[in-house]
Amino acid sequence: MPPARPLITLLTDFGDRDYFVASMKGVILTINPHATIVDLSHHVPPHAVQEAAYLLKSCYRYFPEGTVHVAVVDPGVGTVRRPLIAKSQHYFFLAPDNGLLTPILAEVSEMEVREIENTDYRLTSPGRTFDGRDLFAPAAAWLTRQQPFASFGQLIDDRKTFTISMPKWESEALVGEIVHVDRFGNLISNLTSHHVKELREVTNRPNPLIRIADHTIDGLVGSYHEGDARAPRALINSNGQLEIFLKESSAASLLQLGKKEAVRLM
Repeated sequence: MPPARPLITLLTDFGDRDYFVASMKGVILTINPHATIVDLSHHVPPHAVQEAAYLLKSCYRYFPEGTVHVAVVDPGVGTVRRPLIAKSQHYFFLAPDNGLLTPILAEVSEMEVREIENTDYRLTSPGRTFDGRDLFAPAAAWLTRQQPFASFGQLIDDRKTFTISMPKWESEALVGEIVHVDRFGNLISNLTSHHVKELREVTNRPNPLIRIADHTIDGLVGSYHEGDARAPRALINSNGQLEIFLKESSAASLLQLGKKEAVRLM
């Protein structure tokens, strides 16, 4: 599965104030000057592994086959936690073994996962605080230089994962929760278009009711333009997820709602 061109993406909680991201890119380009580097985001909240997992899952598949995705949100850096390199049919992933790859492992049936053990693929440094630069960046770069995948380390099958929250039936309602708040303040749930279809089939109601906190939303609209600046509306977004929003305003801020808030589809 060699890529048409070496393409590496970076997802971190490093921000853009310090030298962290720049030094990762410098290491990659030193090893493979032909690599193209794409920033997914460097504004994941510090140490927010599940937030990084959501962002990576939401966009990895839109890159060309053979892309190497590097995700470093790593509160356990310098400990015994393992650095992982994984290969699916179409992509490669490098991340700490802290659950960051959970959603991808859940949806990709065949994934070869190894621990990065080969010291030839890492830099030496006096400390153990920056595996993004010293381990994940060089390993990704060497991978784009066509190094054998098996040479990175041993296979593992006990990688760490977290529980993925799934909507559940309660009486005649499907109950999900908010799993992400985007930069516009839109509240994105784990309810999907498939759940809306399921509810319609069970209840024979063409227009579902959506309840969140003390707000009730009657049915779905098709676009943000159909929203209201004073009352929440709901739609199915382009990822197929049910999203609650205020027109040209932040639903999260004005409604004082956020992640883990229950959403009832009735």
